[in-house]
Amino acid sequence: MSRSKILYQCQSCGHSSPKWLGKCPDCGAWNSFTEEQRVAKLTRQKTAEPVVLSEISASTGVRYSTGIKELDRTLGGGVVMGSVVLIGGDPGIGKSTIILQSFKGLAKLGKILYVSGEESPEQIKIRADRLHIESDEIILLPETSLEGIISMAQKINPRVIVIDSIQTIFSLELPSAPGSVSQIRECATKLMFMAKKHNIPLFIIGHVTKEGAIAGPKVLEHIVDTVLYFEGDKGNPFRILRAVKNRFGSTNEIGVFEMQESGLKEVDNPSELFLSERPENVPGSVVTVSLEGTRPLLVEIQALVTASSFGVPRRTAIGVDYNRINLLVAVLDKRLGLHLGGMDIYVNVVGGLKIDEPAIDMGIIAAIASSFKNKSIDTGIFTFGEAGLSGELRAISQADIRINEAAKLGFKKGIVPLSNSNNNKNQNINIIGVKNVEEAVEMLLF
Repeated sequence: MSRSKILYQCQSCGHSSPKWLGKCPDCGAWNSFTEEQRVAKLTRQKTAEPVVLSEISASTGVRYSTGIKELDRTLGGGVVMGSVVLIGGDPGIGKSTIILQSFKGLAKLGKILYVSGEESPEQIKIRADRLHIESDEIILLPETSLEGIISMAQKINPRVIVIDSIQTIFSLELPSAPGSVSQIRECATKLMFMAKKHNIPLFIIGHVTKEGAIAGPKVLEHIVDTVLYFEGDKGNPFRILRAVKNRFGSTNEIGVFEMQESGLKEVDNPSELFLSERPENVPGSVVTVSLEGTRPLLVEIQALVTASSFGVPRRTAIGVDYNRINLLVAVLDKRLGLHLGGMDIYVNVVGGLKIDEPAIDMGIIAAIASSFKNKSIDTGIFTFGEAGLSGELRAISQADIRINEAAKLGFKKGIVPLSNSNNNKNQNINIIGVKNVEEAVEMLLF
């Protein structure tokens, strides 16, 4: 039997309502509800048999390399057969490019079905020639019908399937337009079932909204196994591929690339790259160590403090949390006596990185204090630590990995929380432990 039901869905978050609403009660978006008719086919399915946990044999978890080390890192070591991977990012940031480049390694598995709903085969061929991609195993399918894609996949029997992009695919069983919540959820679910049934890796490319979230929206991220986001400004050659969800590996792992004419080039030592153009003896610049997944990164944090020309001072944060900046400014004002209430403060993480871990608190505080006092910090010093509201510096995790990474790049001195300094085993670097923010700023600037 089948039944038809008319409902209204928010195209920003997927919230459903039996009537039209001007404002979504879930995400707060205005005029985002559209009428959709969902046709649900109710069929009796075979009931699954229960299985005793101790009798299940664990999978060996064999992974296959894509030929791109940075992509393999974000995937947790390579591609798992039957996994569904979602790649999102701004238009033109490199989603289709990295997929094409991965075909060099994935072609070893067998036939690759590349479903393109946006570009013609001629356009893809031009990009492939620029990237020097040539293989008889790559099959292009310019199709947007879900039923047509599944039928062709059963005929070709590929070993890898790529959907570019999911917003252009539609099912004939649903009357709603391509890109709507119902279409995206239905198409992604059926493609996922096909990938799991035939043990085929499935790569799905998804567009993002102006807020930076996957268009569709979060319902798409719940269906897939791995979600990779491309970060970076199109005006900046560096691209960060970040894993925000991974059922087969660690989350928040990143891969660093540089966009060149011949495609995306891997960056083996991103810390050295981010610090390559660091100015010397300039106030407001400090190096801190962030841990992204399992990779320690040395990044430069810059701050500019200047007298405000308006009644309300400006606070601008690029690459760090805006609310965290306001909190640390309040700590500086209260605990160190720096009167920043009438100052415009700008904080930037160099290289286009976005860092949200509290270990960089001390780096932000040092950069702001350095710019305010107009005193530069020695280029051979780095710092890290989490700052509390009372001005204390709290210990952070995996400090030894961060210190060893700084020593590799030639840093000779580090200002870290006292608890982290007691466990230092690296004899090539001088680690000084401090209890609070006031001691740390004193060591860095005087």
